[in-house]
Amino acid sequence: MYARITKYKMKPESLDAATALVKSLKPRIMAMPGMIEFINVMDKDGSGYVVSLVESEATSQANQGAVATLWSQFADYLAGPVEASGHDVIMHEKA
Repeated sequence: MYARITKYKMKPESLDAATALVKSLKPRIMAMPGMIEFINVMDKDGSGYVVSLVESEATSQANQGAVATLWSQFADYLAGPVEASGHDVIMHEKA
């Protein structure tokens, strides 16, 4: 399993619109090949992280074009570029 962790910052005046947009994109996000889990967290100042778990690093890399297309829809809401990194998942447990 592989995790892509993306740090972002939304413009303060765009938080409601950005939240509505990500919710509307849920079917496209979850339909990406190999998607296991998707978590998006954001503070009141617009700082946030997306953690997406996929089957493998190869799957994550194959999805990069689709991910870039999704992020491009947030261009008017972002305060700056997103910063993504990828990591092997050591443990993934649920209560």
